Amino acid sequence: MNAQEIRKKYLEFCQKNSHTVIKRAPLILHNDPTTLFTGSGMQPLLPYLLGQDHPQGTKLADSQTCLRAQDIEDVGDNRHTTFFEMLGNWSMGEYFKRQQIEWFFEFLTEQVGLDPQKIYVSCFIGDEKNNIPRDDEAAQIWQEVFAKKGIEAKIVELDSAENGDKLGMQGGRIFFYNDKENWWSRGGGIDSTPIGDPCGPDSEVFYDFGEQHHDASFGQAHPASDSGRFMEIGNQVFMQYRRLDDGSFEPLKRKNVDFGGGLERIAAAAIDSPDVFKISLLQPIIKKLESLSGKEYATHTASMRVIADHLRAAAFLAVDGCVPSNKEQGYVMRRLLRRAIRYSFDLGIEQNFLEEVVPVIADLYEADFPEVKENREQIIAVLVREEKAFRQTLCKGLKEFEKYADDKKRMAIPPDGMFHCVGFAGISGDQIFKLYDTHGFPVELSLEEAHKRGISLDKNWRRQFDAKMDEQRQRSKTARKGQFHGGLEGAEPIHLKYHTATHLLGAALRKVLKAPDLQQHGSNITSERLRFDFNHNKLTPEEKQAVEDQVNAWIDADLPVSYRIYPTDEALKMGAIGAFGERYGNEVKVYSIGEGENRVSFEVCGGPHVEHTGTLAEGGKRFKINKEESSSAGIRRIKAVLK
Repeated sequence: MNAQEIRKKYLEFCQKNSHTVIKRAPLILHNDPTTLFTGSGMQPLLPYLLGQDHPQGTKLADSQTCLRAQDIEDVGDNRHTTFFEMLGNWSMGEYFKRQQIEWFFEFLTEQVGLDPQKIYVSCFIGDEKNNIPRDDEAAQIWQEVFAKKGIEAKIVELDSAENGDKLGMQGGRIFFYNDKENWWSRGGGIDSTPIGDPCGPDSEVFYDFGEQHHDASFGQAHPASDSGRFMEIGNQVFMQYRRLDDGSFEPLKRKNVDFGGGLERIAAAAIDSPDVFKISLLQPIIKKLESLSGKEYATHTASMRVIADHLRAAAFLAVDGCVPSNKEQGYVMRRLLRRAIRYSFDLGIEQNFLEEVVPVIADLYEADFPEVKENREQIIAVLVREEKAFRQTLCKGLKEFEKYADDKKRMAIPPDGMFHCVGFAGISGDQIFKLYDTHGFPVELSLEEAHKRGISLDKNWRRQFDAKMDEQRQRSKTARKGQFHGGLEGAEPIHLKYHTATHLLGAALRKVLKAPDLQQHGSNITSERLRFDFNHNKLTPEEKQAVEDQVNAWIDADLPVSYRIYPTDEALKMGAIGAFGERYGNEVKVYSIGEGENRVSFEVCGGPHVEHTGTLAEGGKRFKINKEESSSAGIRRIKAVLK
């Protein structure tokens, strides 16, 4: 069974068991300023698991696309990817451990066809200090489902993964680990569980690829080891406790289940291969790279894995409206694309190739995700434009080498093959990082060019480079601190004014440029200015002036600003405008500026806004465009103020 069939079977299986299948959330959650990307299946549903009622019921399922930028440097082995899908099902106060465990085991063995002899599980060992018992309930249910397959499931207590490395499996099939492995809370372990939060034990499910895949350097084999023999394919979180003000835990009255299963990993288990890049969602990309390069996956494994993963991630970011840039999500998207293009040189591909690879990715997903089919041509165009622009920056990088070569000493290469400085200190680590980050040069290419051009290296270059890399990783992990909904930095009156001005600007651009299909491609609002990205060509001075005049005319008209909540289909049929790539639920909030024939803007938006446009002119202020420039290929950016 291939990955696409597993996804389809899973959603059908959940529907058969009375779940409502919901749409995936976008990779960029505009109403969640705490993270750059949707990083788990649970993340979009966390408010409902914490007590809020979900409009589609208490038993839900989906296949959620996810992206974890912090894993970007790990891609290249057989199981790490930045982009992945999580099969998920949730119970908000309905079923609990027995139904969840029985259903998932049935799905794996009866629907996917996995050998139950190759399935192993872990449960929570308990915490005496916090009066939380060992999760014998889950372990007993697991013993029962294994027994139905004629398997005696021995229980082994390992406590920590480190103990497991020393003690090994001891004939076990069900393993008890501590809170580092088998406890869920928003804070991580038991002691870091936030006050007032729901939390609880989890039960993880692993597939055994066999002793031949065990790396003995990790110690003895056991499920929580990273040795390569076992791969986690699913995790069932049982939210059954709440942390009180005094730090203790009490049982929840309404217990929830949160299940997440990695589609790519389950698909790898289905073909009994620990290499996720051999599954049906990645192998066609690999095959295309083999065809383009004339190289084989077996001899250029790491490079092809990086390219396949990064292009798939970038393609789905484009699906959800992201464009390459130097900030936030666009910055990560640009990194993914540039890393993929750099690694193409390892395959001997020095010409533009995304125009041939990205359609392969679209083909893999458009049958199951309509938004891929709807935006196919724009997805391809966004990525292809970035590739063409980046290959030009590579040429600029070579010119940077010329500058460094003018005033640096030559370096010697002793028999040990290591680079050593000769004479004055040399392409500090900061310069190597600049070449890596700005011009797309991998470190090894920088070293090779330095050697060819006789440029010495600072003796501390590696430490300097690593420090810059650490800073970059933190930028990838860190959320948009203090950012409010809809790209707002805050919710003070000035932020609301600029938010309303942004809607007026979009409407004015569509009117003045006679471009009804003009789309917002991002916005950012501070207390000092607004920023608005949109798809169009460069504006003429006359067009900019006309846009300014139109916005100010609407401000002077003191138009009312109001909102209503509509069924999504109805709102879109009525002509409501939404941000490109945004995905909506069953209902949306739509803001109107003006009424009846005088309505100038009708947009899907979470708010907040001022109550009437005349507010923007308080203190004699006028709307003024400060700058209109290129944001990325095909995307323009306006920065404007009220002054």
